[in-house]
Amino acid sequence: MKAFVFPGQGAQFVGMGKDLYDAYPVAKDMFETANDILQFRITDLMFNGEPDDLKQTQVTQPAVFLHSIVMNQVMTIAHPDMVAGHSLGEYSALVACGALRFEDALILVSKRAAAMQKACELQESTMAAVLGMPDERVDEICQQVAGDVVVAANFNCPGQVVISGTVSGVERACELLRENGAKRAIRLQVGGAFHSPLMQPAAEELKEAILATEFHEPMCPIYQNVNAYPQRNPEEIRQNLLLQLTAPVRWTQTIKNMICDGATEFYEYGPGDVLKGLIRKIDTEVQVG
Repeated sequence: MKAFVFPGQGAQFVGMGKDLYDAYPVAKDMFETANDILQFRITDLMFNGEPDDLKQTQVTQPAVFLHSIVMNQVMTIAHPDMVAGHSLGEYSALVACGALRFEDALILVSKRAAAMQKACELQESTMAAVLGMPDERVDEICQQVAGDVVVAANFNCPGQVVISGTVSGVERACELLRENGAKRAIRLQVGGAFHSPLMQPAAEELKEAILATEFHEPMCPIYQNVNAYPQRNPEEIRQNLLLQLTAPVRWTQTIKNMICDGATEFYEYGPGDVLKGLIRKIDTEVQVG
């Protein structure tokens, strides 16, 4: 069974999508539609901008989403049996399985990016990568940090967890994690504490837009970040998406569940190949393309 997966923020690079724009008329049409919807030429920033341009959340998220969906549109010859996306990539997955229209998803992604940027500006916050420690232990140690917000935010693969919270909370958690045997605990260069309670203002702002958007029954199950379970009910999909900004990304469990349900081939659509590497670390037997 074929599984399609889609990356999130962090996979961007200057020049992304230019080859697709030049080679495929349908890709050019989709990129130009995005320029019209966003009311600025995101293609100029994607194709010829500076790296710092693409690091701005309000540009990064629609850029990664757009590249992923265009790539999926022009390079796919078969329908998936199941889909999943990492954080922002969940919106790409929702389009790929037919639960959201491309245009509606792009509008939501743009609003999501703006809301997250505002939330980041409300309080200085950050994230850190923790290597070489079991998921449960990372979670336990984060809970030991009193008086600060710090949580396990991304369960990426066995031995790789990202934590998220206030700067002081993350720094204290990193100290404790290293003291308790983590191989590494490294601050990431990110704009804020994604997938933590500090994103609640963004979640509230995005809620109205998600509730106003039409969701359809997908053609195949989508495994969502908040619980790693397959969903086909449009209202369940909507509710899980509402929770996504403040809940952890359970990527390890997602991939394990997809494999348990019959996935034997994984195909990543989007800039970079980060998810391919994570999937290989989760299960060495599956085919990754």
